[in-house]
Amino acid sequence: MLKWFEQTEGHQPNIVSSRVRLVRNWDQYRFPKSLSAAESEELVKRLEYGLKDLKELDGREYEYAYLEELDELSRRALRERRILNSSILEKKDTVGLIVSGDESVSVVLNGDDHIRMQLLSPGLHLNELWKRADAIDDYINARFSYAFDEKYGYLTSFPTNVGTGMRASVTLHLPTLSMGKKFQNLVADMSRFGVTLRGVYGEGSENYGALYEVANQKTLGLSEKEIIDLVAQTAGQLNSQEHQVRTLALNNHRLEREDEAYKSYGVLKYARRLSGKDAMIFLSQMMAGADDGILTFREPCSIYRLMLGIQTANLQKLSHKPLSKEELDVARAAYLREELPELA
Repeated sequence: MLKWFEQTEGHQPNIVSSRVRLVRNWDQYRFPKSLSAAESEELVKRLEYGLKDLKELDGREYEYAYLEELDELSRRALRERRILNSSILEKKDTVGLIVSGDESVSVVLNGDDHIRMQLLSPGLHLNELWKRADAIDDYINARFSYAFDEKYGYLTSFPTNVGTGMRASVTLHLPTLSMGKKFQNLVADMSRFGVTLRGVYGEGSENYGALYEVANQKTLGLSEKEIIDLVAQTAGQLNSQEHQVRTLALNNHRLEREDEAYKSYGVLKYARRLSGKDAMIFLSQMMAGADDGILTFREPCSIYRLMLGIQTANLQKLSHKPLSKEELDVARAAYLREELPELA
């Protein structure tokens, strides 16, 4: 089965992926940080048993696991593929994990909250993800009563999630817009509109790969529909701005843009050693070249899949052994040589 990030159908230039996340808490237990080790284990086992037939809801195959039973490398790889976050990764108490075969749906039990549902897809599909998330939410709520307040909404471990408990986000590729002098001011101004914009792999010029995530800032005082519309509209505006500045650059400096795209492809195709920084920069330039029609591949290719594949833990998983920094650079180049599509 293809993972969600390997899919290439309906590719939209500059729009990498969408995510909808819901957090909930079972009203029979205190928040995770206040639970004893025994209570954490009991909570996870009861939740897992209640959700053992999740397949009946959407027909997907799900894998069930305890986080502590996974080796360190597997946990880090899940973090790189955005199924886990850093705080969950560091937890010592029992954490349950339910993940669909394509990794587009995941449910974390006893992470930062009792239940964290997450749905991912390539492209801009927030409305579709919300409908699916809502169905899973209803399925779980029919089995476990949520901590809910008539005035404040869903009660969560962090005040920033109280209300809908929803985070909607879109990851965009903004290589040209982010190079502009006014981009940092744009990032700073986003909070005025109720959203945040941050680099996926670092801040400012250190965000190698030019991937940015726009997400709602507030969960209280807005409905789920309003949050979805706000994030989708903001993502659309950023995409439009990127398209405008890149079209202008292409019209005025086409030869330079073509040279950049083909050089990036050539380095990735034939290099014998690549740092994570260089690989992300070249993949970003190649992604822009493909979106602009400069590069055409014989077979459809998800460049975002390659960006995930070259991350440290995923590379080590493919190599089936620990790798030194130099060995990682060699393995990264070998992976890209093998996986990079041929030009048409």
